[in-house]
Amino acid sequence: MPKLTTGLRSRVLAGLAVAGLALATACSSGPGTVTPTPVPADPVGVPDGLERFYEQPVTWESCADYGADGGHLKREGAQCARVTVPLDYDDPDGATAKIAISRVAASGDRIGSMLVNPGGPGASGLGMATVATSTELADRFDVIGFDPRGVGESEPAVRCLTDAEADAERALDDGDTTPDGIAASEKRSREYADACAERSGTDLLAHVGTREVVRDMDVIRGALRDEKLTYLGFSYGTRLGTTYAETFPDRVRALVLDGALDPEQEPVDEVVLQAAGFQKAFDAFAADCAGYDTCALGDDPAQAVARFRALVDPLLAAPARTTDPRGLSHRDAITGVQQALYSPSLWGSLRGGLKSLADGNGDTLLLLADMYEGRSDDGTYSNINDAFNAIRCVDDTRITDRAVAGEADTRFRQVAPFLDDGRGTGQAALDLCAFWPVPNTGEPHTPDVPGLAPVLVVSTTEDPATPYQAGVDLARQLGGALISFDGTQHTVVLDGEQCVDDPVIRYLVTLEVPESDPHC
Repeated sequence: MPKLTTGLRSRVLAGLAVAGLALATACSSGPGTVTPTPVPADPVGVPDGLERFYEQPVTWESCADYGADGGHLKREGAQCARVTVPLDYDDPDGATAKIAISRVAASGDRIGSMLVNPGGPGASGLGMATVATSTELADRFDVIGFDPRGVGESEPAVRCLTDAEADAERALDDGDTTPDGIAASEKRSREYADACAERSGTDLLAHVGTREVVRDMDVIRGALRDEKLTYLGFSYGTRLGTTYAETFPDRVRALVLDGALDPEQEPVDEVVLQAAGFQKAFDAFAADCAGYDTCALGDDPAQAVARFRALVDPLLAAPARTTDPRGLSHRDAITGVQQALYSPSLWGSLRGGLKSLADGNGDTLLLLADMYEGRSDDGTYSNINDAFNAIRCVDDTRITDRAVAGEADTRFRQVAPFLDDGRGTGQAALDLCAFWPVPNTGEPHTPDVPGLAPVLVVSTTEDPATPYQAGVDLARQLGGALISFDGTQHTVVLDGEQCVDDPVIRYLVTLEVPESDPHC
């Protein structure tokens, strides 16, 4: 199956200048002065043995040295810091990690801090400190972005492949379901897992999962001197919010969860439903594209899948020409298309990319794929994909039954024909996680959240990555309120849709949830 993620790519690329395909990072930054957060006499909610973590001062400084986006962060007026946490919460006197956080301070009558996560898993969240700019939230809250453990500027960070190895991997055919192809794919998975263990260490890999990240979030809450947590999470960030609520139900002030993951859902069902969501997004794009004379998929949406496969299938034999010497592989073409289907704001770029591919040029789709894969213009990669794999492989139940893997591949092809290269055999390689060097720590379950304060779930009807029904189900499981939004995009909060943003902001400020679903 092609790689799909539960990541929030649209939020990561919120500042994309679509016409020029230039990434204008929606990140923030801060002054050069160092500002310590004072330590109160009696910090709230300090578990025994973790006092030194909860009571640590937070020393805010310039974001200039916080990764590739540090300059943008600095110019936007944010400050950055690192918060120390135990690598293993069962061994608080052992090794530690440092969680990179960012802050845009409240400009008005401050309520407290609001943590924000963009999804992924594996996406950097430092830039989320500016997500509430020009809203009441920026007046009332210190908006806090953070890179979860193992991610981005947090230390240590998960690393598995070198930049050159990542380029080489993307050029490979990962869809051959013949016995030889399956054997080759599984060999690469074993080699990748071994590289992760060697370069990141199994101690880190064993402790990058969601269950540890929510403990880090609570340390951040304590270090920032907030009695309870106010949190906005997108996509995978909804899993963080749900798990925090399960772990610390009495410490929740407010949770907004947009683009939900259903904790009861089996991993195979999740990826098949996601594939179906992307097919709906492709169909919507094809219908829109048909109105343009330059649409490479033609003017009949019913023929769009066949025309699309005719464009991309030849890349299995040879890459398309690009200005970059890498060329556009079949895998990268599919990735570039997936990237653009996260949001209608990228449909113009996708339309142009497919037209260029029809003319023999793969530059636009390669650039879209590079954005998805975290590759910069200088050829260096962020660790988003390595972290994504490390986190999902400890969070999710693993598929080790080959019959189940084959059935999943068949179901995937059936619900997403635009992603079906026609090479299905009823067999498939086991996923990377089957070869992961540390055990998984999560499994599908129904959340147990006694005494949880009212929460708010937002779900988009045609979200390609996190199906609408998952939001309906999560609201039920958490006893929360639901806002439904009619659209074909991945998440919607703070995207300028007043019918969504108004009740969300009102809830975060006043704790008032909508009496009924406004469904807009």
